[in-house]
This record gives sequence, C-alpha cells and structure tokens, in this order.
Amino acid sequence: MLYDLIIIGGGPAGVSAGIYAARRKLNTLLIAKSSGGQMARKAVDIENYPGFEKISGLELIQKFEKHLRKNKIDIERDTVGKVKKIERGFSVSTGSRKQFDAKAVIIASGADPRPLEVPGEKEFIGKGVSYCTACDGPLFADKEVAVVGGGNSGFEAALSLKGYAKKIYILEFSPQIKADEANQKLAQKSGIIEVITNAALKEIKGEKFVDSVVYQERSSNKLITLKVQGIFVEIGSQPATSFVKDLVEFSEEDEIKIDPQTNMTKTSGLFAAGDVTDTKWKQIVVAAGEGCKAALSAYEYLQRF
Repeated sequence: MLYDLIIIGGGPAGVSAGIYAARRKLNTLLIAKSSGGQMARKAVDIENYPGFEKISGLELIQKFEKHLRKNKIDIERDTVGKVKKIERGFSVSTGSRKQFDAKAVIIASGADPRPLEVPGEKEFIGKGVSYCTACDGPLFADKEVAVVGGGNSGFEAALSLKGYAKKIYILEFSPQIKADEANQKLAQKSGIIEVITNAALKEIKGEKFVDSVVYQERSSNKLITLKVQGIFVEIGSQPATSFVKDLVEFSEEDEIKIDPQTNMTKTSGLFAAGDVTDTKWKQIVVAAGEGCKAALSAYEYLQRF
C-alpha cells in the first residue's frame, strides 16, 4: 500500500499535521511510539496554550489524541528505524521491522533528553537516574532528589516533584538562573526546593541504587557531595534524527534545516516540523502551528506529484 503521507511523531507537531492532513483527505499514516512527545515526559501545568488558562500536560495530550482519532487516519504505535528515498517517494521502516511507503513524509519526531555524560549516569538509569518526572516522580515519595538544570524545564520538574519528594535540589551550572521569574517564585514558596548555582556535576554514586551526587563548586573548585536518592536530568534536549541522517541538512545544534515558508527539507517531498527543526522557538503552540504548515505544504506538493 502506498500512502499519500507518513507523519513521524506523536507530539503537538505530529498531531497537528495529522489533523490537517486528514482534513485535506490525504491517505495518512502517523507513526509514533506514544502520544504527547516531550509533554508526556514532563506533564507539568501549561499556562500559555491559547484556550486554556491552565491545563496539565497529560490533559492536553489526551485532548490532542481525542481530536486526532476523530479524523480518518491510520496510527502505528512503533519507533522508526530508517527513512529511505525510493522511486515513488519514501520507504519508512519501523523498530518492529515493518515497512511503509508514502509519496511524502513529515518528520515531527521532536527531541530526546540530552544526557549528562558523567560517571554513573548510564549505570543508574532506572535505578535513581530519570529523564521523566511524570513517569518516575511517584517513586521518590519522601526521598531527597536533585534536578540537574536551572532553566524552565528544571524548575518545572522540581515543582512537579514537590508533591512527592521531601527535599529537592536544583543544580545549575551557570552563576545565574535561567528560569522565568514566575517559576523561581513558585520554587521559593515551596519551602523544600533549594537552588544551587555554579554547580558542575561530576559523578553519580551508589551501590544498587543512587545514594549521592558529586558536584564541583565552580568558584572555588571544591567538590561537594549531596546525599540524594534520585537524579532528574533537565539540561535540554537533542533532536531525534538518527533515522534520516542522509536526507537532510543539519544546523550546528543538529536540528533539521527547513525552508521556513514550506517546512520542506533539502529532499523534495520530505518535510519537518516542531522541535526537530531549526525553528527558533521551542513551544507547544509553535510546534502545533509548524505541524499545520508542514501538512498544508505536503498537500500542495502532492497535488503536483
């Protein structure tokens, strides 16, 4: 079977692209391991999405999913292994070794958490090291934890953990906090969140599970050990692009370069949208808009196919 369009990704960009593609009567397949993208990992309260003064990430994901499924669109719950250019369009292989072909493809795979790359990180993944507060927060009830990263993501992670953990440290590499003032004030009011700046993480320690983290106080070079049972990594993300390396051009940040007018990559018929691209602002509403734009551009492209 040859689809008109395959969309890779189930976050705001992918869902928006799916809705618009379905409304244009394109025979569409959306491939994503799960719904929500980065919202699913964070699931914090969202206060800047139009139409909702305040809504949790989980609630917004559910609304996205419900809206998507009201349209005529095929959904495959799987990972993507490779996208190849073929004579009639593109071939997409999945982690379960299935293969799907389409005349056009939209990459909306978002970004994966950026690792710390310090000793102990890999060894303790799932044993105290986590990249998902929404997934693992409840496991740290009445424990002391550290969140690495003092941007909005780090503060939002800490705020979501305050209902579980008894003490939360935010470790920020820079001397200045980057999070919005509103998030900083909420952290101050919590009574259990402590912010430590100028902290360069050096090692995660433990036996079977994490029991401490070592950081260097950058102004004095002194090594300090914090007794914690959990480490939540919030130092940014990296675009999920391993399956399409030879078909696109990349920015210095490894984001897919697109034509800002059409969202097309350097390969005709291959589009990209959302956090995986070199679009400047990484916001839910921006990703949704970019997904719409990519789908409409794909529709125009297919009219000339």
